[in-house]
Amino acid sequence: MVQRILMAVFALLLLIPQNVSAGTPELKAQVESILRENPDILLNIIRENSEQVLMALREGNSKAKIAVMKAQWKQDVAVPKDVALNDRAIRGNEDAPVTIVAFSDFTCPYCERAAFTLNSLMSHYGKTVRFVFKNYPLASHENARLASQYFVAANNFDSEKAWKLYDEFFANRETLIAEGEPFMKKVAKKVGLDPEKLAKEARTESVNALIEEDMADAKALELEGTPYFLVNNILIRGALPLDLYSEAVEIALDYENKK
Repeated sequence: MVQRILMAVFALLLLIPQNVSAGTPELKAQVESILRENPDILLNIIRENSEQVLMALREGNSKAKIAVMKAQWKQDVAVPKDVALNDRAIRGNEDAPVTIVAFSDFTCPYCERAAFTLNSLMSHYGKTVRFVFKNYPLASHENARLASQYFVAANNFDSEKAWKLYDEFFANRETLIAEGEPFMKKVAKKVGLDPEKLAKEARTESVNALIEEDMADAKALELEGTPYFLVNNILIRGALPLDLYSEAVEIALDYENKK
């Protein structure tokens, strides 16, 4: 019913000449009179302009959702969300005013998309933003847990090489899933890590304990699926366009500046 009403509204707009104000009471009364006397006009307009009407509906719906999301972010930014960040791999300026925390899975296609978008965001904001990766491997994703173990283990040896491993894993996500550990060892060697030492470190109790802590944080935040992000205290779900991540960063910066 709501969709039919919206379609009618857009159809009415199509009736109104572009050089006439839609708010003119006389025009409104005239259109209503025409439709009462000729109800088939509305259906004909919709049929003849169906693509335009549907596009307008989708655009309006998308803008409404984004507006609601931004309003929620402005509330979220003031609500502290404590997650463990010690001993995690950090990319960027450690003293940056904005921290982006990812809850992500190396085998998730949406996480892959978001990873490249976040790299662009980091390049744009420079020292203003730092990025922290928290592992949230889903049980249903093959090789996800082991990939997380390799990343954490790599960070224990060399943070810079761990981030190279991170980039390689996401850039070759499908190969990672298909080949599993043999591929992980190839990547380890490529970025300058000892594959056998890394494989051994990946299976240590401390590495797995850190991943469990990440997953416990995700559960406490009631996260479902991947990826999720915290931009300071703003909780973001999914792989969004770059401009929306930027909007979250700006909201976080504005809040920090007003403290």
